[in-house]
Amino acid sequence: MTAIDERTSRRPGRTRRGGKVLPGHIFLLVLVAYFFMPLWWLMVASTKSTAGLFNGSGGPLWFDANFNLWENIAGLASYNGGEYLRWMANSALYALVGGVGATILAVLAGYGLAKYRFRGRDLSFAILLGSVMIPSTALVIPTFVLLSQVGMVNTIWAVILPSLLNPFGVYLMRVYTQSAVPDELLDAARVDGSGEYRTFFQVCLPLLRPAIVTVLLLSVVSTWNNYFLPLAMLNDSRLFPITVGLGVWQGQAIQNSGGQQIWNLMITGAFLSIIPLIIAFLSLQKYWRGGLAIGSLK
Repeated sequence: MTAIDERTSRRPGRTRRGGKVLPGHIFLLVLVAYFFMPLWWLMVASTKSTAGLFNGSGGPLWFDANFNLWENIAGLASYNGGEYLRWMANSALYALVGGVGATILAVLAGYGLAKYRFRGRDLSFAILLGSVMIPSTALVIPTFVLLSQVGMVNTIWAVILPSLLNPFGVYLMRVYTQSAVPDELLDAARVDGSGEYRTFFQVCLPLLRPAIVTVLLLSVVSTWNNYFLPLAMLNDSRLFPITVGLGVWQGQAIQNSGGQQIWNLMITGAFLSIIPLIIAFLSLQKYWRGGLAIGSLK
């Protein structure tokens, strides 16, 4: 480096990579703190008793003198006959069956739209793009009317069947398949005598694994967090998912003075309900990140 270059690099207002903290870094730190704050509050609040929540010595963002997490979990498991555990099991069932089913349908539909030419393909994809723009909550009432006519309301299928439709997952699979599976590879497999099913399962699926895991993760999270659909479809508390169940407890705590005794249980239940999602994200992160990276480079 010459003397002129050295003086230029030391001018005020110029930053080198690895040197001063850029304003963009500060902005990102602010965003991290903004999004992490509710999670931190939820984790701290789940360790407090009801008295500690409203009159605790540590404040809303710090732990109370009495660490009450294990007592809250024990009370949560036994409250009202252990209905919280039933709600968690229901959420796991809805998310697993709905997420896996939505992923299978998205993979098949996306692959077909990307690699096969048939009459009405462009029209079907245009309708698909239009359905992506429609909020899912806007379809709950028509879906309720449809399922009520076939007697499926207040059953697990009233939650699972609508969860199988994931237009965004189909769109994502179509776009990824077009970029990750070249037509020349399919032609080579057909020339070698491979049938369509064998080509799909042995040649294409390994290439589509990052996108498949991404769609699976998004579908499971969407079904797990779904609130309005099961609220409209179910009236039996034994079939509630965790989202609707916690909403019922919140209503009881607000309306009844005696219900305030379950605020600590409700907050602890909300904290425990996000742990499976965190585990899913951490365990599938490498596939998800890899899928996004491949899609951005293709």
